[in-house]
Amino acid sequence: MYDTSDIRKNLKVKIDGDPYIVVEFQFVKPGKGQAFTRTRFKNMITGAVIDKTYKSGEKLEPADLEEASLQFQYRDADGMFHFMNAQSYDQIELNEDKVGDAASFLIENMQVTALFFEGRVVGINLPTFVEIEVIEAEPGVKGDTATGATKQVTLSTGATVQVPLFINQGEWIRIDTRTGQYVERIKK
Repeated sequence: MYDTSDIRKNLKVKIDGDPYIVVEFQFVKPGKGQAFTRTRFKNMITGAVIDKTYKSGEKLEPADLEEASLQFQYRDADGMFHFMNAQSYDQIELNEDKVGDAASFLIENMQVTALFFEGRVVGINLPTFVEIEVIEAEPGVKGDTATGATKQVTLSTGATVQVPLFINQGEWIRIDTRTGQYVERIKK
């Protein structure tokens, strides 16, 4: 069991039989009375967000989540994502709601970590950095601006990101999957 002092961002707990993840929290110590923690949770199955307040010393039940390594195979014409379990070779099919924001940076044969709750996938975690090819970029004009100028490019996965002006079509870039931002240009 977790105590209210254990509450932190990304903590996974079980509330009313469903897994929730802590999105944000605030510890409050009023001048008079007992301290408490305001917490915002996101349901890992439905995506619904709830707010709860816990008095100091209350207990929270940990979510019983299992992790498994999956390999992304392909995305079919119906928009379903197909994965293979690296240990059991089982095929797993997920819709875009289950994949979430990870869909923007999924590349074929990429290894991802899936979170399972009672046998069903509730989340996909990508590697922190991915290397993706730029398939569409307008040429940057030299001398157009001072420093730090960016332009929008389209990646091979269909995602669009802001990059420096010197990035051209056909080049490979590294993206931080947590923020979706450009990190650096790489040689392939």
